[in-house]
Amino acid sequence: MLQSLLEALDSLTTNKMRSALTILGIVIGVGAVIAMLAIGRGAEQTITGSISGLGTNLLFVMSGGAQEVSNPKPLTLEDADAIAAPFAAPSVVAVAPLLTDTIEVSYARESRFTQAQGVTPEYGVMRSLEMSEGEFLNEGHMLGRAAVAVIGPDTAENLFGRRDGVVGETIRIEGQPFRVIGVTVAKGGSGFSNEDDLVMVPLTTAQARLIRHAQRSQVDMLLVQAADSETVGLANEEVSAILRARHRSEIGEDDFTVFTQQDFLATAQTITGVLTIFLGGVAGISLLVGGIGIMNIMLVSVTERTREIGLRKAVGARKRDIMIQFLAESSLLSLVGGIIGIMLGWALSMLVGAIARASDADLNPAVSLDAILLATLFSAAVGLFFGLYPAKRAADLEPVEALRYE
Repeated sequence: MLQSLLEALDSLTTNKMRSALTILGIVIGVGAVIAMLAIGRGAEQTITGSISGLGTNLLFVMSGGAQEVSNPKPLTLEDADAIAAPFAAPSVVAVAPLLTDTIEVSYARESRFTQAQGVTPEYGVMRSLEMSEGEFLNEGHMLGRAAVAVIGPDTAENLFGRRDGVVGETIRIEGQPFRVIGVTVAKGGSGFSNEDDLVMVPLTTAQARLIRHAQRSQVDMLLVQAADSETVGLANEEVSAILRARHRSEIGEDDFTVFTQQDFLATAQTITGVLTIFLGGVAGISLLVGGIGIMNIMLVSVTERTREIGLRKAVGARKRDIMIQFLAESSLLSLVGGIIGIMLGWALSMLVGAIARASDADLNPAVSLDAILLATLFSAAVGLFFGLYPAKRAADLEPVEALRYE
């Protein structure tokens, strides 16, 4: 085997340019596979990390069920009070109603549309919001329907051109003046929304001045906090039972939907998993093209070395010896290309990560060992598979006809 590898190396170095161009196809294929898998894995970690940051003991109750029901009822503040009532749901420790909409916010000549949320003070506690400056909303703001707002750091950057020193400034939300009382700490975007680009106002203010529904007490979502992560399932059942009783709906005809963090995680992992497979498959096509290049060059090599093959067989070389010789050449091409491709894929992943950081994008491509092993084994298999036919063709040559070949 060592002799075969040495002969293969000697044969390939005879035509350096041709061998280099053949290896290039494998390099691009392996590098693309590793880079695409790394980017997909990094995107999955970013999205799942953002969802995990929501908290492991939170439930999200939204209007609308899995199936259409007759006479559906919206979620209301009364529903929130019923769930939060003592002894009604022992596994629930807090409830935060939420209003959401897309609104226009402006400052001086800067104007843009962003997400607005009408929230209660409990919302900040449940979401573990930290303030980079200022304070969060309190009960006084709720009772007085105060025209105050807490904004995200991206919103501050877009409106003021800075992220600090904005507390006390006055912005306009849908043309109405609001005083900024706080800026949240940057969390980064997620698959559902950018938590750094939003405006939060007191729920009572949002109901009266910004976000109106058919019913005054109607809300878009209820954020429910279970006692701990192990009681999430029990809290889900208790919340569902309370809402069914209030909305007078039967099991299977719910006009609401309860999501847990695990539901969001499972959905996100499914989506990113499909995306990663798709990206890897697209990159794998280039590796397949590289394998065709190996077969092409090996067929040319068989034709050029027909007399050499005939001479080897005439002095006693067996079919197996000839096959091993050409398979060693094709495997060496794919092996060298795979090693260089691994380094290229790693470099591309680091480059994408650097560009993402420079663009303030929360993406960190992760080059995993399984991706490297997969790409390496696949490239080796490509070399063997596409080298098999040329090797068999060389081994099947008759010595006399090969020696007479011109």
